[in-house]
Amino acid sequence: MAERISRSTLVSALVVIAALALVVTGFTAITRAGAPAEAVPGAGAPAQVSRVMQGTQHTQGHAVAAAPVPSGDDPDGDGYIPAIPPVTGVQPSTEIPPHRYFHEFQANCSVDHTGSVDPIVYPGQTGKSHHHTFMGNDTTDENSTTASLGAGGTACKAPGDLSAYWMPTLYKGDQEVRPVGPQTIYYKAGVTDYRTVRPFPKGLRFVVGSPTQTAAEFRDHPGMVEGYECGESYHNYEFPATCPTSRDTQLNLRMQAPSCWDGKHLDTPDHKAHMAYPIVMGANQDVCPASHPVALPMIEFKMAWPVNGDMSQVRLASGTGHSFHYDFFNAWDGATLDAMVGHCIVGGLQCDARGYDQNNPGEGAALDENYELP
Repeated sequence: MAERISRSTLVSALVVIAALALVVTGFTAITRAGAPAEAVPGAGAPAQVSRVMQGTQHTQGHAVAAAPVPSGDDPDGDGYIPAIPPVTGVQPSTEIPPHRYFHEFQANCSVDHTGSVDPIVYPGQTGKSHHHTFMGNDTTDENSTTASLGAGGTACKAPGDLSAYWMPTLYKGDQEVRPVGPQTIYYKAGVTDYRTVRPFPKGLRFVVGSPTQTAAEFRDHPGMVEGYECGESYHNYEFPATCPTSRDTQLNLRMQAPSCWDGKHLDTPDHKAHMAYPIVMGANQDVCPASHPVALPMIEFKMAWPVNGDMSQVRLASGTGHSFHYDFFNAWDGATLDAMVGHCIVGGLQCDARGYDQNNPGEGAALDENYELP
């Protein structure tokens, strides 16, 4: 009898061990393959860990996971683009700096073109992506590289901003709706110690959000601000049924990007894992996690589409309202970006696209009247 119990106990133990091994292996495989990992924080992980994982979740930027392919910036096609040289030896700052209510500047960039291409998720491939609306660099296409963008032109006010910004195209029925005029893209301090923010490395790229995210994931995304707005209607996570029909009423959305970088990669296979959102350490204290210690500017898209009235026919090329996401590919002229970050973010100012703070005129501007370095 004792022998049977012993053998039974041994078998049961082996089954449990095998099951645990499968769970661990399965989780590792899922994480490496690019599937979302949000379910893990819900199992009792601390809130600050959950936020970091949301920022680095391995959710592909399109409905079907795109296998990396060789491209101009990724010749071996493994999806990893190393930073050369990497940024090492950085410790996230937990210091509380002198109080400044603002530490930001604007990039005012207009829509230049649209197309069914995505040089981050589908490099070198035409028609595989849903339709996108492109702002900033006027050469952005499926073959865009750091070098090609650097040789292009721009629809941004600052000629030195050759970066590419894009998002799914918005439609009303079958009619494409493009934002009119320069859109506001904020560059802010995402961490409390704004003095530690440094410029983006040339060639850094990432995706914010995902077209496959659920409505709840969109609502709870760490970069969400107030959802869709129109008129006096706020906190909408799908398109509102109607918007006031006054001439000035537009559909608006603000969404923030992760601002902490691992210092090692300009891109990773999921286009997210090299970036993370700051950890909330306490009231008004946001700090980069140790895994992503380098504080970069926090981009905030502030988009305005000229659409109102009956919104029942409004949709995104990627799907419903909660499928909104956007892409960023840094191609700023290095000296221009250095000047803007140093003067406005590190300097604790609220700057326009010239790097001028009208509330602090004595501080001057980073750029001249032509939005160029003086």
